[in-house]
Amino acid sequence: MTRTAQPPTRQSGDDRSVGELVDVATIQVSRLVRDEMRLARLEMQEKTSAAAKGAGLAGAGGLLMFYGGAAVIAAVVLALALALPGWAASLIVGAVLLAGGAALTWLGKRNITASAPPVPTDALAGARADIETVTHRRSR
Repeated sequence: MTRTAQPPTRQSGDDRSVGELVDVATIQVSRLVRDEMRLARLEMQEKTSAAAKGAGLAGAGGLLMFYGGAAVIAAVVLALALALPGWAASLIVGAVLLAGGAALTWLGKRNITASAPPVPTDALAGARADIETVTHRRSR
């Protein structure tokens, strides 16, 4: 059976020794760090869950758009084939699609490199405030 460290019973500030005060501070800092870690974990779980749901919906939408785009491309090739030989119509449509795909790939890569990874900003801000409070009080 494990026991968690409990701070000593509260006494007036004048009655506690330095050792007791250090023990209380150590326990409180440990609890604070555990609470901040728990907050960071919960925040990351929430952000990851939302991202996974969005990715699933985007994937399903992308698949439907892929099939719809294939049908439109076939229609464009057939329409151009009325005025040009079939091979020329396919070549023109293929070149336009490759150029568009290259442009979109470049834009996507630029967007990915510009964005920051998901970070538990609330937990980090809380931890920074806690550290500032502790260091500020200690320097007095």
